[in-house]
Amino acid sequence: MEKHTFKDWVLATRPWSFPASTMPVVVTIAWCWAKGFEVNWWFGLWALVNIVFVHAAGNVWSDIADYRSGVDADDTFGVRQLVDHQFTPQEFRRLSVCLNIIAVLGGLALVGLTGPTLLYIGIIGILLSLCYPRLKYHAMGDLVIIMCYSLLPMTGVSFIVTGAIQWEVLWLALPVGLITVGILHANNVRDIETDNRAGIHTFPMLTGRRFGVKLYAVEVLFPFAWLLGLMAFGIEPWWLLTAFLALPVAWGNARTILNYEQGGKASYANLDERTAKLQMIFSILLVIGLVLSVFF
Repeated sequence: MEKHTFKDWVLATRPWSFPASTMPVVVTIAWCWAKGFEVNWWFGLWALVNIVFVHAAGNVWSDIADYRSGVDADDTFGVRQLVDHQFTPQEFRRLSVCLNIIAVLGGLALVGLTGPTLLYIGIIGILLSLCYPRLKYHAMGDLVIIMCYSLLPMTGVSFIVTGAIQWEVLWLALPVGLITVGILHANNVRDIETDNRAGIHTFPMLTGRRFGVKLYAVEVLFPFAWLLGLMAFGIEPWWLLTAFLALPVAWGNARTILNYEQGGKASYANLDERTAKLQMIFSILLVIGLVLSVFF
């Protein structure tokens, strides 16, 4: 086996998925600042870097489980590094351990600087990350995703940068979290047959593909209706209409999977990556709207 380059190790962590973890952090920091809270920007940057390590470690850990359980195989659309023997499971395990150590040390340092509240949030997040493969195999992956990549980081980061949990930020946790869940859901709808062969049970397997594709469409389109409601009731500023510039992307993703019978599985094989890009675009536009609300 050839020696791995730094790029190989980075690609092994699935960096295309990082918007799912980083964007909730960025949105939370922008929201806290726009609401007039005194923001500790250095702590916010620290939290942003640290969650990348948490996410990367979780990705590698999950890929090991998927490979060993047969979820990722020669004929699946999943991660190829282990299936194609570019890496060994032992190398992936060492990578996951190293990333987890960095993430835990960084998190504990933040706990020392901010307070024990963050410790409790972090423990829940780490436990959910480690248990994610087993929970995903029992149709609970969607719940873990919205917890780990929406509710927990947004409350935790609000505590890190302001010194107290700002529960109102959770109004934005739903739209951000739903699109993030869509990343997993697109993957699981695509892989119903191969997941069934591997003997696991994901949520789309319980509901069937027809319902699953409709649910995905709701996950990427409902956030825009939710934002309209928040703005109509005066909870958030009308400047968040900037997020609607992402609506054509969301609509395109929804149409792709809704037309699965005509296009076949290959037509939405990379929809998980496209949903991660949607998450990034949607969140950046939210941040722009929050910034504009301060100045205008």
